[in-house]
Amino acid sequence: MKAIGRNILITPHKQGTEKTKGGLLLSEQQRQDIRYHKGKVISVGDLVCGIKEGDSIFYDKSSFHRIDIDQKDYCIIKDVDVVIVLWED
Repeated sequence: MKAIGRNILITPHKQGTEKTKGGLLLSEQQRQDIRYHKGKVISVGDLVCGIKEGDSIFYDKSSFHRIDIDQKDYCIIKDVDVVIVLWED
């Protein structure tokens, strides 16, 4: 599969529950203070610069669309919604 244009196909990073200082367990959806999600790039469109397949990225959590392909969960985002690309050593 191949993303087109300025689209990026990613697999979202699954983050489990997190324990607060008070001992409460919060899921990622309950964390209002986290604005960005982490994901792994599967495919980039031909108009995307600076991001390549295999990169880990952080993207705006309010600007993605979920898609199910072959019973696997993916997200489609625009290149402008990527805020950080993590380089692997």
